[in-house]
Amino acid sequence: MPRRIESLFIDGPAGRLEAILEEPEERAPASAALVCHPHPLHGGTMHNKVVHRLARGLRLGHSRAVTLRFNFRGVHLSHGAYDHGIGEVNDARAAAALLASRYPRLPLTIAGFSFGSRAAVEASSGASRVILAGFPTVYREWDILLRCPLPRTFIQSAHDEFGPRHELQALYDRLWGPKSIHWVEAADHFFTGALDAFEEVVLDLA
Repeated sequence: MPRRIESLFIDGPAGRLEAILEEPEERAPASAALVCHPHPLHGGTMHNKVVHRLARGLRLGHSRAVTLRFNFRGVHLSHGAYDHGIGEVNDARAAAALLASRYPRLPLTIAGFSFGSRAAVEASSGASRVILAGFPTVYREWDILLRCPLPRTFIQSAHDEFGPRHELQALYDRLWGPKSIHWVEAADHFFTGALDAFEEVVLDLA
């Protein structure tokens, strides 16, 4: 089966959103996964190295996911302008809706890195789980996780300056319901020096 890779535009609430859809190689997808990128004002795009590794791990690993990455409003070819996280959540919802419409029979994962992990939680209605890489506890917006009823998987650098281990562990311990946490021995928030180890964690996710 030839691998499907498609560059496309999604009809978002502020205009079109640039996106890339990729199916697994040589096999039919068993799940679908939306992957959200880090902060648009700090260089975040769908081509961020952690986002790329997260999407690739979900395609190649046990999840066998068709993945959709997209650029939030105002990033590269996506229309609109930065909206302080509010509009970006709606962008993620629009992208998730398109993915679900393309693959209605597949369970949907919403994943994200850093700023994208916060958007992923807020846009997770209709999903079967959320995967949160580098969740930034420094914003103190913890209620979004406490309210989330879905299984939550955290992948965090042991030396994350925006989500320090003691803060994330304390938050994790407060969460009810299905959850898991994976610590990666990386140098910083961006999993520097440990991207292979990060991807190995993603590959092993069911």
